[in-house]
This record gives sequence, C-alpha cells and structure tokens, in this order.
Amino acid sequence: MAKRPRSEEQDTRSLDLDDNEVEREQEQEQRQLSYPDTTTPLPRSVVPPPFQQPTQLMTFSYSEERELVFDDSALRYYVEPPRGAKLDYGYGQWVKQVEERGRIDSLLRALSRVRGDPTRQGAVKELGVVSWRGVMTKILTAPYEERDGWELNVMNVNGTLYFEEYVSDTRVQEKQSMNAKQSLQTYYGYAFESYCTADAPHRPKPDPTSRVPFGWSGDVNNNVQWCSVVRTKLGNTRILIGGEVDCVRGKLYTGQPDTFVELKTSLTIRGPHDEARFEKKLLKFYFQSFLLGVPEIIVGFRTPGGVVSMVQPFRTVEIPRLVRGKPGAWDPLLCLDWGNRFLTLMQNTVVAHSPADDASSGPSVWRVRFSPGTGIRVRQLNATDMEDVMRGEDRVGILPRWYWDEIGV
Repeated sequence: MAKRPRSEEQDTRSLDLDDNEVEREQEQEQRQLSYPDTTTPLPRSVVPPPFQQPTQLMTFSYSEERELVFDDSALRYYVEPPRGAKLDYGYGQWVKQVEERGRIDSLLRALSRVRGDPTRQGAVKELGVVSWRGVMTKILTAPYEERDGWELNVMNVNGTLYFEEYVSDTRVQEKQSMNAKQSLQTYYGYAFESYCTADAPHRPKPDPTSRVPFGWSGDVNNNVQWCSVVRTKLGNTRILIGGEVDCVRGKLYTGQPDTFVELKTSLTIRGPHDEARFEKKLLKFYFQSFLLGVPEIIVGFRTPGGVVSMVQPFRTVEIPRLVRGKPGAWDPLLCLDWGNRFLTLMQNTVVAHSPADDASSGPSVWRVRFSPGTGIRVRQLNATDMEDVMRGEDRVGILPRWYWDEIGV
C-alpha cells in the first residue's frame, strides 16, 4: 500500500519541531562547560586573562561567640613557632564552628558599609561577582580536581552575580560526623596557627611556672576569624572577594595584603610519593593566597603523630615555578583561563536568561554543579528547590531581605 504524501502543513510543523529541538540542544550546550585537557599546556593562540592585584577595601572580625564586628579585634601577628611543637595539645578544649550553609551575608554587610562610605563607594561600582574566597578557589582549581565535586547557588541582580556555596543537609552532617582520626588531623592545622600567632608582633617571654607548652597562644576557637575584603579583576570581570587571613608579619599592619601570611600544615616529605602529593596540595595553597593577595605561605611539616619537624616559608608568586615541568604539574594559566570561561558561562547563562524580576515572580536562582572529570552544568531552580535554598528565612533568592531592600531593586 502506497504511503500518503505528507501535507505542507505537516512538513512545516515537523520543521518547527526540529528547529525547537535544535534550539534546546544549543541552549543546553550553552549551559555547560566541559572539562579542560590538563595533559598539555595552553596553546600559544590562547592568551590567559589578566588578573588584577587585589586591593583591600576593609576588614572585619568574628568574636568568640561568632558575632560579626567591624574592627581588627581578631587580627593576629606571625611569630616563629617552636620546633617540635605537639599539635595535639589542647584538642579537648577545641571549640568548633558549627557547620552551616555558605551564606554570604557577612560579606554583604561589608559591601554595604563600603557603599555607604563616600570615599570608598566608587571602588565597588560595576561589580561582576561577589563571592567568598573559598568558592573562587574551588572554581579556579577545578581543572585539577579529581575527587570532590561541589555546587553553587548563583543569582543575578542588575548584572552582578552573587555566588553562594550550596551545601546539602547530608553534606553538613558528614562534616559534623568526622571520625576521630579525621577530626584530630583537622585540628593539627588549627593548633599550628596557635603556635604561630600572637596578639603582638613579638612572642611573650616564656613563663617557667606555666604548664602550657612554650609558644602556645591559646585554645583553638574556630568562631574567631579575621577577614579581609578585596577588590580584584579576572579578565573583564570585577570581583569582590572576602576571606579569612591567618595573620600578618612585621611590627605594623599596613592596611593592605602585602604583609598577610597564610599558615598551612603538611606531612613531612619522606620520598618521591610524598613530594608529588605535596606539590599537588600547593595548587590550592597558591590560589587561596593568590586571590586575596597574600604574599607568603608558612608550611609546618609534621610527623604522622602531629609533631612539627620543620617550618618552611614559601613566596606565593614563586610557587608555580616549583612544580613547572614536572610530571603531572599544574598550570596556573590554565586555571585562570578556565575561571574566565566559567565567568563567561555564568554571564551568558544566568545574566542573559534571567527574566525581569517583579514582585510576583521574584528573582531566579541557578544551581551550578561541578563534577570531576566531567565539568560544569547549570540549571535554573524550581519552586521546590527555592524552598530548600531559603529555609524559611527572610530572603529574596539567596540574598537577605535587608540587602535586597538596600540596593533598591
């Protein structure tokens, strides 16, 4: 039996469906970023985006009760730690910070104060991104991440993208339920900070009557932090970044990042395998400091039992040279190129596809998911997702209501 010829109307409808399918596929491609090839250097035709030296805009502190205060009360000075320091000391008195979602409220409080200062408000005009340093570190180091994925909530307001790390309830519980070994090894890093810092540029003289180990500056309380807020630029995107600073070096805090010091611990290097692991860790060490303009990283090498065996300083700008040319070495230029492509994806997706917000629909929030070995996927959140994001708090999307009202959207 002969087939009936298709009508012109059927052909037109079929073409329309095909066109719509192509559009959907093209849009889906625009909402993803494939994993880069890290086995070869960037082609000469690819010019890495410039990164502007960070400029500090302000600082703030968190108190022992986790109260946000706009002063330098939590500022610490670097002092030489004693050799042989035992990093398990004071473990029983450790005050942990309660695990929470990665809200940017404190950073927005700082941004609000800068905007309210006529002498500084020009420094935060035309911002492309507002983010914590930890989020930007994850973005830039993603090309070399082989194990841990992550998720962000992203929201566009008047062309500014606000990044908030999304941490599920399951992930929060995992962080709170570390086994004893993981907990102790995490504590080693905080204990090293106590041995390396003091309230003044010089360590007090030892007290022969004290039972406290020499160099110990006080029990660890993770609520206490001193944070810096900087302005920088990656490619054409102006970025406001906030992050914790461990301490400053010298007799006088200059008000800029040029005296900042980052403190880290790592297992003592006993052979090629340990060396390779440490060089891989240097990637995150580097970008954590690079993003805030921290010029120096002090690493305390420790034994498996938590005894400091050696302390070594590293100049942040010199770290890439330590790994260059070695098997499996990471390339900071590839990371910057990836970061710039990530920001372009966010602008082409979140900004370009965000509908005009109104009182009835509210703003759109997007979920960015990074999967190691795969790359980035972006989707717009639905009403159920938004309930999980807002958690019954007084928010507009991921932003606190007071900030939304303040910027007068």
